[in-house]
Amino acid sequence: MYRKTILDNGLRIITHRMPDMQSVALGIWIKAGGRYEAAKHKGIFHFLEHLSFKGTKKYSCRRLKESIEGVGGSLNGFTSEELTCYLVKLPSRYLDIALDILSDMVINPLLQLQDIEKERTVILEEIKMYKDLPQAYVYELLDELLWPGQPLGMSVTGTIESVSQMKKEDLTSFKQQYYMPSNIVISAAGSLDHNELKKRAKKVFSNSEEQIIQPFLKAKEDQQKPNFKLLDKDTEQTHLAMGFHGFKREHSLKHALGLLHIILGANMSSRLFNEIREKRGLAYEIGTQVKRYLDTGAFIVHAGIDNRKVIEAIKLILQELQKTKEKLVTLDEFKRAKEFYLGQLMLALEDTMDHMLWIGESTAALDKTYSLKDIIKEVNMVNRQGIQEVAKYLFQNKRLNLAIIGPLKESEQKIHNQLKIA
Repeated sequence: MYRKTILDNGLRIITHRMPDMQSVALGIWIKAGGRYEAAKHKGIFHFLEHLSFKGTKKYSCRRLKESIEGVGGSLNGFTSEELTCYLVKLPSRYLDIALDILSDMVINPLLQLQDIEKERTVILEEIKMYKDLPQAYVYELLDELLWPGQPLGMSVTGTIESVSQMKKEDLTSFKQQYYMPSNIVISAAGSLDHNELKKRAKKVFSNSEEQIIQPFLKAKEDQQKPNFKLLDKDTEQTHLAMGFHGFKREHSLKHALGLLHIILGANMSSRLFNEIREKRGLAYEIGTQVKRYLDTGAFIVHAGIDNRKVIEAIKLILQELQKTKEKLVTLDEFKRAKEFYLGQLMLALEDTMDHMLWIGESTAALDKTYSLKDIIKEVNMVNRQGIQEVAKYLFQNKRLNLAIIGPLKESEQKIHNQLKIA
């Protein structure tokens, strides 16, 4: 189903041919992100990603965009805690253009001083923007609770202080160390020829000069009591993010965790949506998400709540989590969760972009590529007892972290008193 090639310089190429598609999606992945940065350089990979769009040796900033958008495509990039990715989706006959542009952005960004100063201002405004958005900033507060004083507990965009002091030499040094063939994956999905892509990639990434890559610091998790952080702010709605230390990306219970996520808060059929929004009308937005990293993870409940009913909402959320520890989920919701889990994946893999991201992320992070058949087999091995085992592990009082933004200063002690699960 997938074809993979490792070049002599260590660069990996993974493709999925979808001959009936008119498009192709291409991604260039670097195994580096926010986790690889100390506080002094926090946000440097995000800064590098921004600057790669400002121009390269072959393409001006304007020409980069016009070359892709001018043929009906889209160009983008993102930086996460463990990976950086530059990606394109466009009509398949323009794949050569896509590879030429993305590779030049990765290999030959100009990193001009005037661009660094302009983009520094842009990123500083981005940091301020997130702080002004309580529904986004509450996640940063939660990360600080989950991983205090660690790279995972700091924003990928960096801080005002770290971004303000970054120099061209810092950016160049990090690029030289991490942006090298043995630390890069090219993934592609759509109407393409693997051998042709391999041939062109080999020509473009001919450099095999190696640098010593500094690994990230492993996450420390020695939490022994619930943590709570309240940012008192005059908002129309209280924003809540509750997090529990979870499993690493390749944990044996990862699919049971995924099913628990669906049952509790991944869709409108979920327990939290039904109980908090539909039955009680306490929140407009309520749901869960799972964070997965190479050595750790987190299970998160997020909600936007009526300012007058925060205590009640917290109590009900904790009750719903407790129920998954005490009783097996019903056969009906177990079946529906499995169908949703696999159905959503099947639908996503029909899209060239989603399929490229699927194979690229797993190859870059784990050097593994899972097929849909593999996942179906693994998910079908999960039972209800496995889901209960996950709930018992996650939902312990000492693992609980709660971040809240809202006008609740006078309710702080009452919220503290609610942070109890059996």
